[in-house]
Amino acid sequence: MNELLSLKHYIHDHPVFPASQLSSFKAIVTMSDIITVQTKPYSGQKPGTSGLRKKVKIFQQEHYTENFVQAIFSAMPDGSEGKTIVLGGDGRYFSPEAAQIILRIAAANGIKHVILGQDAILSTPAVSALIRSLKTDGGILLTASHNPGGPDEDFGIKFNTANGGPAPEEVTDRIYKITEDIKEYKIVKLPDLDLSKTGEFQHGPIKVTIVDPVSNYIQLLKEIFDFDMIKNWLHTTTPKPTVLFDALNGVTGPYGRAIFIDELGLDESSVQQCVPKPDFGGSHPDPNLTYAHDLVARVEKEQIEFGAASDGDGDRNMIYGAGAFVTPSDSVAIIADWAEKAIPYFKSGIKGLARSMPTSGAIDIVAKSKGLEVFEVPTGWKFFGNLMDAGRLSICGEESFGTGSDHIREKDGVWAIVAWLSILAAANKEKPGSGINDVLMQHWKKYGRSFFSRYDYEQVESEGAEAMMSHLRETFASSGFVGSELKATSSDTSFEVAEADDFSYTDPIDGSVSTKQGLYIKFVDGSRIIFRLSGTGSSGATVRLYVEKYSKNESEFGEDAQVGLKPLIEVALSLSKLQEYTKRDKPNVIT
Repeated sequence: MNELLSLKHYIHDHPVFPASQLSSFKAIVTMSDIITVQTKPYSGQKPGTSGLRKKVKIFQQEHYTENFVQAIFSAMPDGSEGKTIVLGGDGRYFSPEAAQIILRIAAANGIKHVILGQDAILSTPAVSALIRSLKTDGGILLTASHNPGGPDEDFGIKFNTANGGPAPEEVTDRIYKITEDIKEYKIVKLPDLDLSKTGEFQHGPIKVTIVDPVSNYIQLLKEIFDFDMIKNWLHTTTPKPTVLFDALNGVTGPYGRAIFIDELGLDESSVQQCVPKPDFGGSHPDPNLTYAHDLVARVEKEQIEFGAASDGDGDRNMIYGAGAFVTPSDSVAIIADWAEKAIPYFKSGIKGLARSMPTSGAIDIVAKSKGLEVFEVPTGWKFFGNLMDAGRLSICGEESFGTGSDHIREKDGVWAIVAWLSILAAANKEKPGSGINDVLMQHWKKYGRSFFSRYDYEQVESEGAEAMMSHLRETFASSGFVGSELKATSSDTSFEVAEADDFSYTDPIDGSVSTKQGLYIKFVDGSRIIFRLSGTGSSGATVRLYVEKYSKNESEFGEDAQVGLKPLIEVALSLSKLQEYTKRDKPNVIT
């Protein structure tokens, strides 16, 4: 009873419940005993580059979600006692249930305050922004990013640290180690919290602040970009530019409406699929030419000048205008080139540029021209974080439709889309009537074109995928491979091997080493082939094949990438024996 009275006094002194509701608070407190639950480890709870992703039914197994959440709190760099975290996700199936579980385990592990997105919804960039602006101790994201959602599809849980970025390998390795040995987890018996109402609530021993998921993030964008410049271009140009944003029924729907309709004054026809759905409307929320087919079809049918799509959790983007697809590799290079002219946030200069290893070298050429540092890192946004925190990186990107800057520590699809609107507005000041293709051609004439494509073979049997990678490693190590000529199968075109290895990375800030990050071949003419197994799927393996060719020949700039890259693709498929090992004769996705 004395403990209950002291809590009552605390609530009077620190009101989050109105005093009139203290009697109902008594009921909550009496249910708030910490329970230690005996459990046993589940195999395979190893976080990938973006957290733990599995099928929903796996997360719904007894103790499965609880084990992993307990491991997160146990692995927090400075412990969980007295800490504040952000919680939210992309609204996919099982998110509300997972949020309630996390609140109960957070309470048992001494978390003091949880800042929660309304209805458990927050885009991944918005979580990063909140962690940084509110100086919290980290955040938990409920997302499987661009993977499908629904009762038979994917779910994910990811931990971000106090800098707003994905947990580094040191932390994810610690989480995994705990899951391998876990024998118990702590939980508090609490009723479900109503996640639909914003405000501050005392939920047993922890304070929960439920926030509007959109407003803080939109305010950040308004500090970065010149919305008046964009709005002026959209509304004073004759004829008015046509715009279409597609949220693919993911989390960015409300953010897109806030930007395109509320801030930029466009009408309802400028947005589509902007209601977040637990199953993303039965579609695959991945913004590429295959899965964003509704956007592509409407853009071409209506000859829309600027189209853009984002993914399930809002960290990826695709830029596509009528007859104009911007590869992610070109996109980040062009943003870097225009940043100081078009984006107020960068008026004082750019610190450095970076890309993931499979991403084309287009941004490297921009960096060289501007006298900037450029970094090549493994796939995974966490590798950019140290460089940003050290003040050596401003803009970076991945070929997997991820683009961002040091305004947060996650890739940011909506940021990239507004960056492109800014570039087009600035380009039209210099040359009225400039569209996406004009910006692309101007860039290629200045820097040359990096032809780039990625082939995705999804849900391949892991055994076959691993066997293919072993075959490639043996081939790379064989005597005489470097210096050999690899020939295309349908022409006399050949490529001389200059280098072949498994990419490893030493972080220039903390000295940490990441090995086996992708097999690559560099040819004498600068072309590249890369093979990588992706860790973002929830089952099986995804084999990713990347091909790149650089050209300064203007007569080739308008060529379709698949035509220009055909000889390299043939070399890659022949060398890897991909069809033999994966039993696939064509990829699921080509970008």
